[in-house]
Amino acid sequence: MDSIDLRLIDLLRENARSSYAELARKVGLSAPAVHERVGKLETAGTIRGYRADIDHEAVGLGVTALIGIIEDSGADTDDVLAAVRAMPEVESCYFMAGVESYQLTVRVGTIAELEQLIVRINRTPGVASTRTAIALSTKWENRPQPGQA
Repeated sequence: MDSIDLRLIDLLRENARSSYAELARKVGLSAPAVHERVGKLETAGTIRGYRADIDHEAVGLGVTALIGIIEDSGADTDDVLAAVRAMPEVESCYFMAGVESYQLTVRVGTIAELEQLIVRINRTPGVASTRTAIALSTKWENRPQPGQA
């Protein structure tokens, strides 16, 4: 990966709907050359997908919470992860160093829905306990980080 690939990644993180012609103008290549480079980045798994950045409140998901999961000592990690993955409210899951095994970011419509989700997670075989923090507001998220050449 060279500096042009990193610049293309930066540009796509800023606006994934940019045309190949627009990207080409910004990196000084032809549109077909940019198309080929982006295709290679996708094939290699460097670019994993393109997503819409939505207003969660506008679609009824106004409650964001971070839930830490502490596993039982005898838990089957694959089973716990499969159960968590099946919960559509879970937006992301991070394997953690420290007391908590996983840190989840979840989005729901109401506090009552969050309570139901926490109960479901705590009833999952292999989960010893959870710790939840509710986000009061979002200052920023998914901020593109500049690539490094």
